[in-house]
Amino acid sequence: MRPEQRLRYAAPQDRPPAALPGGAELAIWPVVNVEHWLIDNPMPRQVLSPPTGAALLPDVANWAWHEYGMRVGFWRFLDAFAKRGIRPTLSINGNVCHEYPRVAQAAHDAGWEFMGHGFVQVPTHREADQRAMIARTVEAITRFTGAPPVGWLGPGLTETLETPDLLAEAGIRYIADFVVDDLPARLRTSAGEVLTMPYSVELNDIPIAMIQHHDEQELPRRARLAAARLLAEAGPKVMGFAIHPYITGVPHRIGALEAMLDDLMAMPGVCFMQGREIMEWYRASGDPN
Repeated sequence: MRPEQRLRYAAPQDRPPAALPGGAELAIWPVVNVEHWLIDNPMPRQVLSPPTGAALLPDVANWAWHEYGMRVGFWRFLDAFAKRGIRPTLSINGNVCHEYPRVAQAAHDAGWEFMGHGFVQVPTHREADQRAMIARTVEAITRFTGAPPVGWLGPGLTETLETPDLLAEAGIRYIADFVVDDLPARLRTSAGEVLTMPYSVELNDIPIAMIQHHDEQELPRRARLAAARLLAEAGPKVMGFAIHPYITGVPHRIGALEAMLDDLMAMPGVCFMQGREIMEWYRASGDPN
């Protein structure tokens, strides 16, 4: 099915109100992305362009850029969220559980939700056997955490037209690739209904810092503006934001993230929720859209 055949259209005024936990008006969904970049492949993204103008392998410089995030940046995130009592959702390549068990165990011990993010950081379209990749990812997370993931974010938000069907078949119950609303929405698949989740491509450090080249204050500025507006509008909403250890976990950006979290926490009517919690809240809300 094409995406427009999977999703029922609904205007904001068509969505029945449903109270968030504690009477909150805005659920903030923090997503931390941790990935396994293979030195054998072209890097998923670059901070340094090739000096010859052509990609060369192995690309040690850009691989090391990402590796810094796994060795150092992640631990800054862990500290920032722990100090504030926030448990984000971890968007995780399945192979991180094997290649970076120290990172995965720390997130699991801190009560972070594990959301599938492919097995390694390769676009879904390049997977020769997409069904097997999904199964391998679900199995790796299940073996490591003791519970199967219910959420999925494609590497780079990549999907083919059959991906939702394969994800639902594998037991996934919400998908974050359809950034279409400020609330979850119901998505038709051949294996039953799943939910979309309000991830973000604009409150996201990749486009903000690495594509648009804004400084460390732009993500916090946008997040504050977005939260204020969503709180001013009628009815509960969800605001997702996405960060990566090798981008926002560096020394010159982490302080701005910490200040952003403090400001969001201080806003009346705000709560922080994981994807699974938002899914359960929404399924109980009675919203048919």
